[in-house]
Amino acid sequence: MRKPIIAGNWKMNKTPSEARELVSALVPLVKDAACDVVVCTPAVDFAAVSEVIKGTNIKLGAENMHWKESGAYTGELSAAMLKESGVEYVILGHSERRQYFGETDVTVNKRVKAALAAGLKVILCVGEMLADRENGVTDELVALQTKIALKDVSAGELKNVIIAYEPVWAIGTGKTATAEQANEVCAVIRSTIKALYGAEAAEGITIQYGGSMNAKNAAELLAQPDVDGGLIGGASLKAPDFAVIVDAATKG
Repeated sequence: MRKPIIAGNWKMNKTPSEARELVSALVPLVKDAACDVVVCTPAVDFAAVSEVIKGTNIKLGAENMHWKESGAYTGELSAAMLKESGVEYVILGHSERRQYFGETDVTVNKRVKAALAAGLKVILCVGEMLADRENGVTDELVALQTKIALKDVSAGELKNVIIAYEPVWAIGTGKTATAEQANEVCAVIRSTIKALYGAEAAEGITIQYGGSMNAKNAAELLAQPDVDGGLIGGASLKAPDFAVIVDAATKG
């Protein structure tokens, strides 16, 4: 059985004092979760959040990282920096990184390999634009993104990869893929993994849905057979809402 993972992607939100307050409220609400719980925060919040989640079931994640170990990459963070800050998970290939910061399938692959080599768990984001869906190329595009991102990733390393299906048209828009649409694309991703790594790997990999999952729609989405969790944006900034989603994953 695949263990569901609910991860919050805070994006560019919460100062350290606000982060401390949010996670302090979250800790008692999710302490009995049967799923894995991750909060992916801005780097300035790592220290504050690490202090609060010590000894709890909540894990710390980062929102991005560079593929180089060090160098003249102003504003970037390396895997070693993340690990020493207590980070266990890192989101890579998020559509906002692709859209606003020029990341490509190839640079996402470099980041994935560097993160895995450093012992981090990767939350790999894939997903289509609205035009892609309207043109009927969602399946091909998502399969291609998955294949390129996982180039030269071994079957052993794949055990530390979670894939998040994030339809770009549903991120921060309030629009959500229907439960059936989400499950269909997650199944395409699982089929792609099967072609690359075999049936056992495909059955074992956790595939999240991300794209305006919230307290109201989480239960329906998480009940789908190929949806193993969620990468949560706005709803992760409110402890009660995030806890409802964690509870849905626990029951789902």
